[in-house]
Amino acid sequence: MSGRRLFISFSLLVIGIVLLLIANVLWGSVLIAPKAIFEVLFFPHDSLKGESLIVWEYRMPQLIVAVFAGAGLAVAGLLLQTLFRNPLADPSILGISSGASFGVALLLFVTGTFAGTAVSALGWIGTLGISLSALAGAIVVLIFLMAVSSKVSHIVSLLIVGIMIAYLAGALTGLLRFYSRKEDIQAFVIWGMGTFSGVSRSQIPYFVLAVSIGLVSSIFLAKPLNMLLLGEQYAVNLGLNTRYATRLIILLAGFLTAIITAYAGPIAFIGLAVPHIARNLFKTSDHLILIPASIGTGVILALFCNLIARLPGIEGSLPINAVTSLIGAPFVIAVILRQHRSNTLSS
Repeated sequence: MSGRRLFISFSLLVIGIVLLLIANVLWGSVLIAPKAIFEVLFFPHDSLKGESLIVWEYRMPQLIVAVFAGAGLAVAGLLLQTLFRNPLADPSILGISSGASFGVALLLFVTGTFAGTAVSALGWIGTLGISLSALAGAIVVLIFLMAVSSKVSHIVSLLIVGIMIAYLAGALTGLLRFYSRKEDIQAFVIWGMGTFSGVSRSQIPYFVLAVSIGLVSSIFLAKPLNMLLLGEQYAVNLGLNTRYATRLIILLAGFLTAIITAYAGPIAFIGLAVPHIARNLFKTSDHLILIPASIGTGVILALFCNLIARLPGIEGSLPINAVTSLIGAPFVIAVILRQHRSNTLSS
């Protein structure tokens, strides 16, 4: 890819992100005049208390969570697709999201059965408890995967272990849900739909810091990822310690998945779709380009889905998982068909 085309592609990404950031502030389920939003952002005064509450307490936190969740899931998906050389790999494939779901289901079961309290009735304490239990469940699975990766030499075996963990955690989650209170089952279902509005302003700095660490760290894995594209044997001949690199990639992808799932719930499709979109848009397999390209593309997709979920006329917000799948799936199909058509014409 030429330097000029690369510059234009990244410039278009930046322009798209800026436009969607503005749109996410301007539009929502509650209509606010653009002039009022401008005054809230730059010249706040007491007569705009309601508008200020909506912008700063709801729209801005959602916007920030969407930006970092989209970027983090996109990078996690790219890392796993390269590691397993599997175009269907996504952040949920290793069972980390299922571990988070099990953690939440276990919390709901314990509080409902032994404490006699529905988590959904505890307000912000219940919301914090759900986030922490999801993070704990995801981390337990991640630690187990790291232990297995030191014992298993073949990457496909590790993939199968991850899929089995997902099935096991899903089965246990189903059992716990069966014995949980109705109120908590509803809370679990809502959490499982994914949302960018579940992170409070006080939690935003921790979320942003954790995801930022993962995104910056991913840049340092660009060279090992490029080597792994050539095949494991070629990577070894080039001097790469493939077992160590595998652990680092799983740790980083799992860390990003765990943090985002804990705060925003299991967000579907972004981690699967964005790497394919980035590869087709930038026409490269170089991870020094693909990682920032995936970050930008993930941010755009997440912001667009967040905007659709909060369009005027929609009471509240639509489940973000439904929106990401409805928008992302047709787009990926169109990109693949276009690529196939181009390959057919060139041959």
